[in-house]
Amino acid sequence: MSTSAPPTVGTGVELEIGGMTCASCAMRIENKLNKLDGVTATVNYATEKAKVTVPDGYDPALLIAEVEKTGYSAVVPAPKGRSKSDASAGDGDAEDPELTSLRHRLIGSIVLTLPVIAMAMIPAMQFTYWQWASLALAAPVIIWAAWPFHKAAWTNLKHGAATMDTLISMGTSAAFLWSIYALFFGTAGTPGMTHPFEFALAPSDGAANIYLEVGAGVTMFILAGRYFEKRSKRQAGAALRALLELGAKEVSVLRAGVETKIPVEDLQIGDEFIVRPGEKIATDGVVVSGTSAVDASMLTGESVPVEVAEGDAVTGATTNAGGRLVVRATRIGSDTQLAQMAKLVEEAQTGKAEVQRLADRISGVFVPIVIVIAVAALGGWLGAGFPVTAAFTAAVAVLVIACPCALGLATPTALLVGTGRGAQMGVLIKGPEVLESTRRIDTVVLDKTGTVTTGKMTLVDVVVEPGTERDELLRLAGALEDASEHPIAQAIAKGATQEIGVLPAVEGFANVEGKGVQGIVDAHAVVVGRQSLLAEWSLHLSRELASTKARAEGEGKTVVAVGWDGHARGILVVADTVKPTSAEAIAQLKAIGLTPVLLTGDNEAVARQIATEVGIEEVIAEVLPSDKVDVVARLQREGKVVAMIGDGVNDAPALAQADLGLAMGTGADVAIEASDITLVRGDLRSAVDAIRLARKTLGTIKTNLFWAFAYNVAAIPVAALGMLNPMLAGAAMALSSVFVVGNSLRLRGFKSLAKQ
Repeated sequence: MSTSAPPTVGTGVELEIGGMTCASCAMRIENKLNKLDGVTATVNYATEKAKVTVPDGYDPALLIAEVEKTGYSAVVPAPKGRSKSDASAGDGDAEDPELTSLRHRLIGSIVLTLPVIAMAMIPAMQFTYWQWASLALAAPVIIWAAWPFHKAAWTNLKHGAATMDTLISMGTSAAFLWSIYALFFGTAGTPGMTHPFEFALAPSDGAANIYLEVGAGVTMFILAGRYFEKRSKRQAGAALRALLELGAKEVSVLRAGVETKIPVEDLQIGDEFIVRPGEKIATDGVVVSGTSAVDASMLTGESVPVEVAEGDAVTGATTNAGGRLVVRATRIGSDTQLAQMAKLVEEAQTGKAEVQRLADRISGVFVPIVIVIAVAALGGWLGAGFPVTAAFTAAVAVLVIACPCALGLATPTALLVGTGRGAQMGVLIKGPEVLESTRRIDTVVLDKTGTVTTGKMTLVDVVVEPGTERDELLRLAGALEDASEHPIAQAIAKGATQEIGVLPAVEGFANVEGKGVQGIVDAHAVVVGRQSLLAEWSLHLSRELASTKARAEGEGKTVVAVGWDGHARGILVVADTVKPTSAEAIAQLKAIGLTPVLLTGDNEAVARQIATEVGIEEVIAEVLPSDKVDVVARLQREGKVVAMIGDGVNDAPALAQADLGLAMGTGADVAIEASDITLVRGDLRSAVDAIRLARKTLGTIKTNLFWAFAYNVAAIPVAALGMLNPMLAGAAMALSSVFVVGNSLRLRGFKSLAKQ
């Protein structure tokens, strides 16, 4: 659930934090900043940002210095200019140096580690000087590839903390250093030395054993997990880039009566610009001349195109679907509705509570205990009068066996198999942070347009006057509407074509702005449009037809009247229709314990009708885009854990604010980027599969973590007693890893609930 610091009077400062490797790093920085006088800070590990409230006039350099004292880096982000290029400069597609470094280390460790593991585990591959070859291959992995773990462990040590990095660094270092001791000062370096495959447990001085495969293998597995995690986290800024890409890039501006094409960032308040049919409106403004229909569904969620005329306000990034418009710019840059929505997405993402990694929480207790046991084993053996080599063998063995090889696989393999199975089913899960949320959600908020409904206007009914054939009405009206670019006209033309086939040609076509169309079809003078247009031609609907029209409009549907040869002939009803699978999906959501809520910018009548049709009891209608975030936040304040399912730009901030955001893959890129889970097919039943699969994957990860640690816990006493056989230890570690992989592979059998 979203968290924020208590409100404090002062100035808000944002910092970009570098060097965090786990959620405990974020907590450490947050605690350090909150100790400063007058400072209130929230650090988000997932987005790698800190939101800080400081007294007026406070120097941000003091905050940066405090973060650097803690062992991490911090910078104040470059201010976003009003131009799109400026705004996206800091979040561009340039490669992340940290991600590149991780990838190089991972590739290098894979290439070098696999031969080391093979030689250690397969006696037949242990040629005369195999142990020295292992050293040459493993040394770069344990020193260079594992350097981020060693560096983080040193930082943690300086601040008296222990995390997974501490355990990884100690385990790999212990394995490496003891192997060097055994090779140079023990008998492990003797030509022809082998690791015999023995099942007997017996005390040993360890000078004949090397553990290079342990150090290199753990490094490889953990690097793989860190790399995939970092890559998924980097998508945090993509939602903002997707939003900014929605806007027009060039605009035809009128200056001194001359039309000139300029970059949209050069547009000034008060400039008048031209928007032709099919073009995006460059910025927020007021129509100076012209009439048209504007498709604002991506921003407002309203499924019906909005008719605009002189004096009406229009919003940037919406599409002109009808006639030519001249618009005067009233807001530009960061003041536009699109920019404000980008700000909402950013704030909602930054406000998300950081997910505490389960492995880090366990290791916070496990690591100190392991260190204590290793020291106790060393002291115990020395105190009992055993040789120093035997004592160190036991102590090092504890650290080696405690190094969680299977733990490196626990999360990545389950996530890999779970997300792979999800992809086959049309469900894209963005990362391990998502899984915790799915377990706790109890309320699911659904956007109407494009989520529960198709989001497209469809011909749903044809009502004719007595004496008029239905096919004749569709043929003539469909032919005339096919010549129009208006979305409602295109819906009618498509419906007519599907029912009767090829439509006849039109002569003398004319568009009556804001009212409808007219023309000659098969020698008939046909008029299609508003009732007022037909009235101008003295064509009047019968009382029964007018009543049917009023009833359909009361249900939120759009009605078009048709007339020809001096008579009104019928009406065509157009509406956004419910997806065929929505009702089944709502029933499945209820079956897994979720309460569905319909949230829409459409009017109450439309929303209620749709909700009744699919089985939703709670409806929140006529909600502005910015208010969707407030609705989700209000539900969260009421103690509900909220999932949000949407598809439009207007849903993006709410998707980011929700505890779990699910976006229809058929919708806007920004909604997809702001969400946690993407439903590729646009089928609402996929949301149920997504939640079930994510919960199942989380359960698998927890099982993996339990067994990975259980193996360590069971083996530590054996190691402390000095009875650690290297081949048995290697085999046990391999079996532990095999179990984790096998348990994860069970996710491949996950089945969808959808009735095909």
